Amino acid sequence: MKFGFSYVGLIWYVLLLIPNLIWTKHKPKDYEEYVVKENKILLALERTGQFIITPVAIFFSDFNYKGWHFWSIVLLVSFLCMVLYELFWIRYFRSEKTMKDFYSSYWGIPLAGATLPVVAFFLLGIYGGNILMLMGSVILGVGHIGIHLQHRNEVYGPKVKKKRKLPQRILFGTFKVVATLLLIVICGAFMFFIACRNINQFKHAIAYKDGVNDQIYVQLNDQEEYISIIGKSTENPVIISLHGGPGSPTTYIDYCWQDYLTDKYTVISWDERGCGRTYYRNMDIDSDNLTLSFEQQVEDLDALVNYACERFDQEQVIILGHSYGTMLGSRYALAYPEKVSAYIGVGQCVNERDYYGETYSYQDALIQAMAMGDDTTEMEAAYEKFSTDKSIANLLQLRSYVSQYHPQTVTKDISAMAALTSPIAGVDDIRWYMVQMGATMGDTRYEELVEKPLGQYMMDFNALEYNDNYQMPVLLLSGSCDWICPVGLVKEYAQCITAPNVEVNLIEGCGHSPQGQLPKEFADRIKAFLEK
Repeated sequence: MKFGFSYVGLIWYVLLLIPNLIWTKHKPKDYEEYVVKENKILLALERTGQFIITPVAIFFSDFNYKGWHFWSIVLLVSFLCMVLYELFWIRYFRSEKTMKDFYSSYWGIPLAGATLPVVAFFLLGIYGGNILMLMGSVILGVGHIGIHLQHRNEVYGPKVKKKRKLPQRILFGTFKVVATLLLIVICGAFMFFIACRNINQFKHAIAYKDGVNDQIYVQLNDQEEYISIIGKSTENPVIISLHGGPGSPTTYIDYCWQDYLTDKYTVISWDERGCGRTYYRNMDIDSDNLTLSFEQQVEDLDALVNYACERFDQEQVIILGHSYGTMLGSRYALAYPEKVSAYIGVGQCVNERDYYGETYSYQDALIQAMAMGDDTTEMEAAYEKFSTDKSIANLLQLRSYVSQYHPQTVTKDISAMAALTSPIAGVDDIRWYMVQMGATMGDTRYEELVEKPLGQYMMDFNALEYNDNYQMPVLLLSGSCDWICPVGLVKEYAQCITAPNVEVNLIEGCGHSPQGQLPKEFADRIKAFLEK
């Protein structure tokens, strides 16, 4: 939730207010006779709802237009409800202005004068992700619709039920119950996740009020790129977190583990060039990611390090990479040792030449399967298919067979909940995630945008041949059950490098992303290493 003027909320409020002001001089005949019968509880709820939504609609900028995207459909439907609301009033003002005119259905919508604005403001709350608007709309709806339903029944009498045969009654009744429950579940889910998101926003606002809590775009070479910065003190050392993929930004969910570090460190997450919010920010000038390359990302990272050092008055930063981010992070730490005080590789990529890590995992799973006497025909076929066509869909199919022989004892993962309740998740995060999901179903857009530009470097990457010499302490932190970047290769890499201090630290039972499985333990391991 963000304080600020909402012109959209003001428009909705004006559309609500004007016909009601006119109505005060054109009330239905005998309306006052019905007012004295209004239920006091419903009246109190109506007033409470009005009291909530009026300031919220105007003084939270969440509802303002954010450009066209799929959530804009919610805003559009909300606006259409307000348009229908105005048309309802026009019809009423042109009528005889009787109670029956006031409560007759409009376009098949019962109690249109009461239901349409309530629905409009509820949808506005969903669009803006504002739980106060949602709660206010629900309270208003119970009171406002309840009062006018009471009046309608007084005017028209109880609704006469159509006589239907027993099978029809069962079918219609079942449909009505299912539709009602489905509507309650959907609306309830929206309210729950939006409430959790608002609570997290509130917590961050308090936790980082004396530090930094920024989600901004910064100029990194020729592009503006998206970063999130959180920390309780701007004087703390800086950690720059590099996501994996390539092209799989996690900036909007990283708070789930970074919050455990921010008492002692300022943490920067970054949507790297060519993906996520950074891609959409620069889509007009580089829609095909023609500027994307591994070397360019290293240059961007250097520009980000310079920005962080200048802003927070630091001489060095700590580089933390995950998966593909360890390629980027390790090469940067080796190329610019004077700017890096420590390097942390989470799920360290070691030998990615021709997807050797996948072959390593597959061979181990094959040995286990044969030892158990299992039929390996399908797994071998999946490997052959992947060897011929290294698409994401084929990769995931192979992993589905291999993972059966590499179970994780830690099965929980809070990443999905962290995404749904993220205090900073935005439309562009969801848009990019859908691009990634499309790749699993055969869509080639993700491959064209990210994998092809970075694929050649990745396919030639074999750190075991590089004799890496780090000038700073190195932590290689993995889940003990990580078979995407196999722990065996990580241990082998630790034996091949030189550094002031090299530590291999395994979080028992976790897989490739321990930060999403045991976030506090993950952060504690990092703190313990950095404080030595």
